[in-house]
Amino acid sequence: MPRMLDVSDAVRAEIGDEEADRLLAGENAPGSYDCTSCRTPGDSEQERTSTVLFVGDETAVLAFAHASCLPSQVVQVTEEQLQGAVRSIGATGGGMAGGEPQKAVPEQAVLGVTSGLVLLDGELHPALVVEPTSPIVRPGTTGAGDDFLPLLIEQGFMPLTELASVPPVLHGWSVLLAMGQLHAVLQPSTNGGQPVAWWQAHQPLQVTDSWRAAANKHQQVLMFAAPVGSIGRQPREDLLRDALDKAAAGGKLVAAALPLAGT
Repeated sequence: MPRMLDVSDAVRAEIGDEEADRLLAGENAPGSYDCTSCRTPGDSEQERTSTVLFVGDETAVLAFAHASCLPSQVVQVTEEQLQGAVRSIGATGGGMAGGEPQKAVPEQAVLGVTSGLVLLDGELHPALVVEPTSPIVRPGTTGAGDDFLPLLIEQGFMPLTELASVPPVLHGWSVLLAMGQLHAVLQPSTNGGQPVAWWQAHQPLQVTDSWRAAANKHQQVLMFAAPVGSIGRQPREDLLRDALDKAAAGGKLVAAALPLAGT
């Protein structure tokens, strides 16, 4: 029976026309599946479903997602990430995701990324808090100083003096949540092509069920960024919120609402 599958040109190019046509005809596609983004059940016979191809160094894995959660796309991951993701399929994330320092592009700075829920306008919103572990200077310059916030403001992030309302959406940027885990923050490509990773997790970060549910409800994630030493690694969400409020009051916080990738 034909499935309600979306197979993007990029996925088709990777798997070939013959395999893509078999999927669309329902020969190789599952009826029911667990969405690779929100981890809840889906049915390709009843609802639009995206084919998502995770490509590693040597292998590739085809996964399925609600079309409302992710578009059909090819996601480049390391072989280690891919094998880990395969092992974790069906597992649920727990606890507050505290990212180990990661490499960021293009500044090549070491960033710490933490996820948590932030209460704004009476609703809980999924948030990512980004803080470098050392000052960031403008690419191509040398010397002391910290240009982290000015660089982000130039990209469209808004300076905050208080956390009173949801910041504006920054179009062109997005957050990639796949296989129920946080993979990357994407920014527009300078040549107008596919978005590129501004930050990418060395290993996909686990997020809580409540964070993932809020992300799928709002179809966006709030990103807050502060200079080194402004936030720190907070073990609880209430302490994280306190640190965000203090950073905003001190003029050391920028923010934007980033759509989920493909929405």
